[in-house]
Amino acid sequence: MDYQPYERKSQEKARWYDARSWTRRTWAGVIAAILVVVVVAIAVPVVIVTKRNSEGRYPDYVRLNYSLHEVSNGHVHYVDPDYAATYNLTPTLTDSVIIKVDTSVGPSSTPDASTGRFSVRLESKRQYNQGLFLFDVKHSPFGCATWPALWLVDPSHWPGHGEIDIMEAVNPGAPSFPDLGNSAVLHTTPGCRMGGKRNMTGSIATVPFSTTQTTDCDSTLHNNAGCGVSSGPETFGPAFNAAGGGIMAVEWRAEGIRIWQFTRAAIPADIKAGNPDPSVWPVPLADFPNTQCDVGAHFRNASIVANIDLCGDAMSEKMWSASGCPTPCVGNRECVGGWTKTNCTDFVANNPQAFANAYWEFGEFQIYQASS
Repeated sequence: MDYQPYERKSQEKARWYDARSWTRRTWAGVIAAILVVVVVAIAVPVVIVTKRNSEGRYPDYVRLNYSLHEVSNGHVHYVDPDYAATYNLTPTLTDSVIIKVDTSVGPSSTPDASTGRFSVRLESKRQYNQGLFLFDVKHSPFGCATWPALWLVDPSHWPGHGEIDIMEAVNPGAPSFPDLGNSAVLHTTPGCRMGGKRNMTGSIATVPFSTTQTTDCDSTLHNNAGCGVSSGPETFGPAFNAAGGGIMAVEWRAEGIRIWQFTRAAIPADIKAGNPDPSVWPVPLADFPNTQCDVGAHFRNASIVANIDLCGDAMSEKMWSASGCPTPCVGNRECVGGWTKTNCTDFVANNPQAFANAYWEFGEFQIYQASS
């Protein structure tokens, strides 16, 4: 695909004759033409965006021209900017920003973290409908009890408007899960499946503690497992960070949703030049084609979200026990923390130092929109 910065596009000037010399008849013609253009501009994209692959064939990801547009029940308290500043949860560096979990509040603090540890959730005010998204990720959070994610979602209309999990891991870096990598997952209302041909380097994920593959994106199935793609340890946590992080690229279009991860040493030259072209990139990490899913109907109006949850719905006691993380609630000692007291919530409440690596570090975000 050809990619051109949005700023260049916005600076192009259409060539018109001097309007001061126009007659009333000319003005009438121009106004009529404008009305026609407006109707076409509104109607045509709707047809293209919601087009369904009714024949069930693998989509043709033809080259598109893009322009730069602009740069869950967890044991956690997402704080406002003032609290974040007070606890230094959002430090900024010269060319990056960090969001992290609090490491200062312990069991003897007032208040303590028995009802949840402070963390940060970032959410873009602008919402998007399709496009090419590039995220410079320099460090991904890891450690026992952490559930970090970088995702696209309409929080006010979930799951109706869909969810695209770009980077996500549950308990990354846990002693029993040293090889846990990134999970790319879609969550939708019923009617969106990932069957048939897919072209990707990742593997179809399975339901936790099961061999059932997650090919149905319906959020009501398998405790909202979604349809996921798993990848190796180099894609999240310690190994990813040691390599300097990299670029996460998401192409969301009517034909499907594809996700790439490029290590710092292997970022394509076209991305560095500001003209990203997925048509020449290697096979993506995850491929979610429209073969059995109307992408336009299931995904829309998404905000960019980055957060670090702790414990939460994904961290069952069964998951925690299998992780190799500490189990402080032994004998007659009752767990503390939250409405549902678990070994995970107790660990979060009483071990602030355990979250030293629980932070995202981001460089630049770039969002490209398709141009005609």
